[in-house]
Amino acid sequence: MLEYPFTPPTAVDPPAEWSRLRAQCPVAHVRTTDGRDAVLLTRYDDVRTMITDRRFVRNTPAGGTMGGPAFMNDEAAHLRWRRLLSRSFTAKRMTALHPGIERITHDLIDDMVTHGAPADLRTALGFPLPVYVICDLLGVPASDRERFAGWSDRFLNLTRFTADDVAQSGRELWAYMTRHVARKRAEPGDDLLSELVTVVDTEDGRLSEDELIFTGQALLVAGHETTANMIGKMVAMLLARRERWEQLLADPGLVRTAVEEVLRFDANLGFGTHRLVTEPVEIEGTRIEAGTTVLSSMPSANRDERIFTDPDEMDLTRKPNPHLTFGAGPHSCLGQALARIELQAVLAVLLQRVPTLELAVPVEELRRRQGLLVGGLEEVPVRW
Repeated sequence: MLEYPFTPPTAVDPPAEWSRLRAQCPVAHVRTTDGRDAVLLTRYDDVRTMITDRRFVRNTPAGGTMGGPAFMNDEAAHLRWRRLLSRSFTAKRMTALHPGIERITHDLIDDMVTHGAPADLRTALGFPLPVYVICDLLGVPASDRERFAGWSDRFLNLTRFTADDVAQSGRELWAYMTRHVARKRAEPGDDLLSELVTVVDTEDGRLSEDELIFTGQALLVAGHETTANMIGKMVAMLLARRERWEQLLADPGLVRTAVEEVLRFDANLGFGTHRLVTEPVEIEGTRIEAGTTVLSSMPSANRDERIFTDPDEMDLTRKPNPHLTFGAGPHSCLGQALARIELQAVLAVLLQRVPTLELAVPVEELRRRQGLLVGGLEEVPVRW
């Protein structure tokens, strides 16, 4: 029985166990940090099957503590919610946010440069930018940004806060969003939430009050901490090998494919996706019984030699790049267009503003954030 998660050699490199399991034991029995026995999948096709097959249902270690409505546990209701939300949460609308995201990035880099090197890129840029963007998207006043950041931190850290802390944050955010939705209904603005208040579909009807409130909460939780951590990891991975950064300086047109490759290459994506099997299934010749907890390692799948050429090399020109970082199928990440726009904007502005950027410590000294459902780095010290 393997202890999971595995320990990697550095904060940005993959553990050796992934390639061994992909080759020799694609359905592995593991024991998680909370003492539960589970099955771990590491190959691309198996992971993709698990995250798209309805026989695997959600079973997150967070235990659903966000205080969301019961509809999230009903497949049909959940898909209806996604369809209604997708009417407004389009790639076109997210792309329209690009100039605003660039402005926020410039402002944050101004502050970072003013304070001087060395700086922690996570604190200076990675952490504040996504919450500012989400608050703008929801029409939340700038004065409430710090409250949103605090709530997000509590939802996604499994060790720094107690279950009571998380539950209390869920109640506070739910109460805030209840008042906020009521304000948007009375006085709509040009933000996403105001638009969602008025969305009516001939087949699906309209979003209920609970669904609107949950939407605001879900966008914060799914969109803040994950993107905040990804910004730091992206910069760390690109600076870990200087030739990567130099390649982008020489050809900034590679920013889009570079972001996709960073998303694929990321070895620090947290604990993995948890699912519960509702009926016996067979994967790679192994029978998995109903009631078994199944974990999927998306970052291992993203390095599967069966899918990707030279998977352990970061190729900033890689096309196509069918990575699973945003999931797949009906439960793929709704916010992936926004995340991509944010990462592309941040990288482009950093290349423009601080071309001499470099890590201020050896890559071996970077530390993983502990207890997160999503992977991250404690700090990303940089200088220029």
